[in-house]
Amino acid sequence: MRTILSLPAALVTGLALGQCDGWQQRITCEIDVDLDVRTHRFTGTEHLGYWNNSPDTLRELYFHLYFNAFKPGSEMDVRSRTIEDPDPRVADRIQQLPPDEQGDLSCTRVLHNGKPAATQHMGTVMRVQLTRPLLPGKSTSLTLDFRGQVPAQIRRSGRNNAEGVAYSMTQWYPKVAAYDRRGWHADPYVGREFYGEWGDYDVRITMDSAYTVAATGVLANAHEIGRGYAVRTKARPRADGQVTWHFKAPRVHDFAWAADRAYLHTTAQVPNGPLLRFFRKDEPTLAETWDQLPAYMVRAVEFMG
Repeated sequence: MRTILSLPAALVTGLALGQCDGWQQRITCEIDVDLDVRTHRFTGTEHLGYWNNSPDTLRELYFHLYFNAFKPGSEMDVRSRTIEDPDPRVADRIQQLPPDEQGDLSCTRVLHNGKPAATQHMGTVMRVQLTRPLLPGKSTSLTLDFRGQVPAQIRRSGRNNAEGVAYSMTQWYPKVAAYDRRGWHADPYVGREFYGEWGDYDVRITMDSAYTVAATGVLANAHEIGRGYAVRTKARPRADGQVTWHFKAPRVHDFAWAADRAYLHTTAQVPNGPLLRFFRKDEPTLAETWDQLPAYMVRAVEFMG
């Protein structure tokens, strides 16, 4: 009889373990960042809203500082040089980076509910001690002042990639780590894929007006920018030659953006759907392929929709 009953019990246990969490954390993220294209360094402020939908009381939050992976001696550098089957795109390239081509990201100040919070930087991870425990079902807010340097692109994010794009920016800001029924996912970054919280992003990027920016979400100040985002409108740089791009992106996993002086910006309308935007470099050898892409993407969105 025990043998007969153990199979259903095992199945029930397996099904329970295989279910998704009945809850998921929620965030809102407002970022103001200034990028100096001469030094490739940036400074910014992040305002994070965090909803604790878990059954646990949280006394700390963890953040990813991914750009620190692109420094000699980082865990990703050591792993890339010592594993038996290294990624040829990385290998020992991080170890060879001069200081002005290395990645960097750090927080100079963190406030929790307006009060200074203790932090601990650990390579690509930062721990923030909350000034007050965050109870289940409650929300809180943090302000993070940060600074960093865009690395020469080795893998995914960085500057001056193989296609000649000046900036390809992903995972570039202090990004709160995911928290689920298994706890914090604040693993040091050594490559592979990303796991994070979904949220609403509101981002302002200020940089040289000579660059065109493509980013996640919708450009909220298109009338000030032009560049194909709005008709008969030109960018209005400040006296110092800078312009601010303001993007809003609800319910996304990350906020990514790219910028280049020579971007060509075209659009394609999905019938009864979104307006698709395409940004590319002016490369004659690829022009025919790029010209064909919008029609395929319209069909893909229609199929998925």
